[in-house]
Amino acid sequence: MQSPAGKKYFFRLTAVPVLLCLCSLLQGQDLHFSQFYMSPLTQNPAMAGANYDMQGIVNYKDQWQSVATPYKTIAVSFDMRLTNKKAKKGFWAAGINVFNDQAGDAQMALLQANLNIAYHIHLDRYNTLGGGIQAGFAQRSINYGALQWGNQYNGNAYDPGLGSGEVAKGFTTTYMDLGAGVVWAYTNASGSKNVTDNHDLKINVGASVFHPQEPDYSFYHDGEKLYMKFVLHGDALISIPNSSLAVVPGLMYYRQGSAQEIYAGSMIRYKMKQDSKYTGFHKGAAISVGAYYREGDGVAAAMLLEYSNYAIGFSYDINSSPLKTASSFRGGMEIALRFVTPNPFLNKPSSSILYQP
Repeated sequence: MQSPAGKKYFFRLTAVPVLLCLCSLLQGQDLHFSQFYMSPLTQNPAMAGANYDMQGIVNYKDQWQSVATPYKTIAVSFDMRLTNKKAKKGFWAAGINVFNDQAGDAQMALLQANLNIAYHIHLDRYNTLGGGIQAGFAQRSINYGALQWGNQYNGNAYDPGLGSGEVAKGFTTTYMDLGAGVVWAYTNASGSKNVTDNHDLKINVGASVFHPQEPDYSFYHDGEKLYMKFVLHGDALISIPNSSLAVVPGLMYYRQGSAQEIYAGSMIRYKMKQDSKYTGFHKGAAISVGAYYREGDGVAAAMLLEYSNYAIGFSYDINSSPLKTASSFRGGMEIALRFVTPNPFLNKPSSSILYQP
């Protein structure tokens, strides 16, 4: 008959392989950020150049600290418009995004770098329709030595000297990856001269597909595929006339294999001050606060601080799924940093709005 301590060790050792399998299944679904509006290239290759002449973003996510070894993700992206500002038919844009994700005790990691090319057509003065493609290279790795197995339980405790009985066929695997998408962007470039003369309207609606070739991503090279992923997304900034407020709704839908995710919500944006149009001494600033609901999983509370060309975003996921028993409602924390040109508070339209019909 096993002692209580023995039962505890046995539970831990047999649970680890199960958790490893779960990690593998989760790794089969793409990483994503709660602040999707601060990670445009992970949503759609056509977002390169869609809204700004130049944009650089850094994202960091720390998840499931209350459940297991934290899952940590960091991403860096940069995109810019390439065509002369006076181009009438449309403009080219390019981008690059790199991300690294590390999950659990086994240090299961994914490192991927993607190049994005997009072309945006002027539909009229305020509307563009863009298409983009993505090509990238990914590497997955795992540390089998960090795992404990049921075969290493000697009846009383874990014994690292015992063989695991597991055959590790590979510690890394690599594959090429592809993606494509389309996006419609609208901005009225109202040119408001002060905080309350506020009529701005900006909208993005797009669709994209990733992994169309469904690459083999298994460490055992047994034909296990990374499922194709479909994304539908939309966001807007809708200013309330004659006020300093705006509503910023957003919606994201993912479908990958049998898994799907619906994520929707809104923030309220308060413009604290406008940039000085002539002297440049006063820098524009705004603060946005709100929440997004992830169907069947939880709520993300979010805040975005903007100052001149810069922005910093914070969010925290509050878990409400059955996992809440283990997580104590705690999901993950995110931080995002962004730099854009032109300055969104200067009332100077982006190069695409210079189009004249």
